[in-house]
Amino acid sequence: MRPPTHILVVNGVKVRRPVFVLAAPHSGAELLGRALKRSPGFHVTMGRASVAHVIYAYARRPSIATTRGTGAVRVLRDALAECWQLTPGSCGQCPASCRDAGGVTGVGPCTAPGTVARFGDAGPDLLYSAPVLLQAFPDARFVQLIRDGRDVSADMLNDPACLAWFKPSMLSDDTEFPNAFLGVKSEEHRDRWKAMPTAGKCALRWRGAVRLAAELRQELPKEQLLTLRYEDLVAAPAETAEAVSAFLATRVSKVALYGGPTSPTGTWRTRLRPEDAALVEKVAREELTRLGYLP
Repeated sequence: MRPPTHILVVNGVKVRRPVFVLAAPHSGAELLGRALKRSPGFHVTMGRASVAHVIYAYARRPSIATTRGTGAVRVLRDALAECWQLTPGSCGQCPASCRDAGGVTGVGPCTAPGTVARFGDAGPDLLYSAPVLLQAFPDARFVQLIRDGRDVSADMLNDPACLAWFKPSMLSDDTEFPNAFLGVKSEEHRDRWKAMPTAGKCALRWRGAVRLAAELRQELPKEQLLTLRYEDLVAAPAETAEAVSAFLATRVSKVALYGGPTSPTGTWRTRLRPEDAALVEKVAREELTRLGYLP
């Protein structure tokens, strides 16, 4: 049962139908977040530390969000409310990627408080806290992005921030299973995960993310969840912006999608070593096939 609706007011504005972008790493969340940040009336944050700390705590120990009543909901809601505050130095607390996405050269704020009507967040790994976000904001809108797991793995292998999660110490004694964040089903697989090549760990993490995305598609009504493919986002940005605009009932910037940072699609063929590509396809074959990336 969802907790009673909590009316959150930020900068004198009631938070209604906030927008959250969900995706596996390197699947387009930053690009779509950039477009939302540059759209009229939106204030969207990306990767603020106060939110990230909560997100990763829930990702590694999902029971925190299910065994402590409304405490987990309140903590996440308060963290978001804090990062949505618009003050003279607020943007100085955001990572460089967020400031760049908003076109901010100083410490902010990135938008004028009087122009904000919608709030949102497109920070990394929000996907793992989607159930808590839904309890915190029952009227929230979610946009999730899916990308070929082989391209995702190729990008992850070149991203030190992603690789940092694959250290053996990340599966500590207090890690809970099943662990969707790392893609490990049970404690029995702990040693196998530690010994697995990094490409396989990338595939497991992608597999865990798309399985969560599939569960959300089953649980949320279509008026609350829109699923997009990264490949369409890159190939047809104008059409994608129109689809997102229709879903959110507000105009989303097309220009920002054209000018945002993208990673080529289908280049895993040249960026993954043959043995790594084979391992990724073996680990994630079921999901790659279900999503149409494998015949």
